[in-house]
Amino acid sequence: MKIIMDCLGGDRSPDANVKGAVASLRKHADLSFALVGDEAALSAAVSDAGDVSDRIEIVHAPGVITGDDKPTDAIRLKKDSSMIAAIRLLREREDADALVSCGATGALVAAATLRIGRIRGIRRPAFCPILPTMDGGTVGICDSGANTDVTAEMLLQYAVMGTEYMRCVFGKKEPRVALLNVGTEAEKGDDLRREAYALLSAESGVNFVGNMESRDLLTGKYDVVVCDGFSGNVLVKTTEGTALELLKKLKRDIYSKTRYKLGAFIMKDMFAKEKAFMNYQNYGGSVLIGTEKTVIKGHGSSDAAAVEKCIEQAITIKAGAMNENISAWLTKREEEISNV
Repeated sequence: MKIIMDCLGGDRSPDANVKGAVASLRKHADLSFALVGDEAALSAAVSDAGDVSDRIEIVHAPGVITGDDKPTDAIRLKKDSSMIAAIRLLREREDADALVSCGATGALVAAATLRIGRIRGIRRPAFCPILPTMDGGTVGICDSGANTDVTAEMLLQYAVMGTEYMRCVFGKKEPRVALLNVGTEAEKGDDLRREAYALLSAESGVNFVGNMESRDLLTGKYDVVVCDGFSGNVLVKTTEGTALELLKKLKRDIYSKTRYKLGAFIMKDMFAKEKAFMNYQNYGGSVLIGTEKTVIKGHGSSDAAAVEKCIEQAITIKAGAMNENISAWLTKREEEISNV
């Protein structure tokens, strides 16, 4: 398997990208990388790769797309950037299976959709980040920002794509799918949500369990939450922000009194466990589901361990034939519609 790695654009690039790639190479004998970025910096970073250096290719593309760049302008004007060069490699090389990038989200979505293309029949690709649930499980949010304007048919496709993702990567045989809404009753929400509810209820390929209110996201009752990109982005960032602020408050309170410090010392192992549980870097990146080849967006502040998690996602997605399963569902749906 060959992965294209965009090695610029992240807060810790290129070191984190290279270290994550090298760690993965040492685990997987059939894995290779094309590292895209500044050649001099990458050559220095891979100098200690040793026994796996023969499976690393360096592609010179020193330009960087930032979050301030307008996606369409970046695609058109920054052709020497690491992201656009990486997208081009993924599209043109038959041996390239996936792309991992920690760069600008908007440009990545636009470039991947326009240059890589969608799985035949998919209206729009969607991001699906993973969050931990309170019962020790995980929940995927599909979509979390790729598409702010959606149709009911697109929400149905997100449900199918999210289902296949959770089956493939997390081994959930019958993922429970919920529709983000303002209430749990079937008649709740606007026309879009009610239409989507009807489509999801009638789809045999989705284990649809009804509407979900945002407060129940982390309860462990759901495996996939379907929503438009605007609502999903707000949902994910509000949840992450709340968790971070609660951790900060807890730390301030512990240091406010001596007896609290003593108690915290006794419970330090438990606090370390909870910190790891709430650390987004332990759950990989957001997969852009629906493109012909796998694209994974790591967090901008990803360290080497987080990059390695993104790589493992790409490997598992290929092994589980996620895109092929999505294509099979689309073909079946087309046949059903044509027979009506």
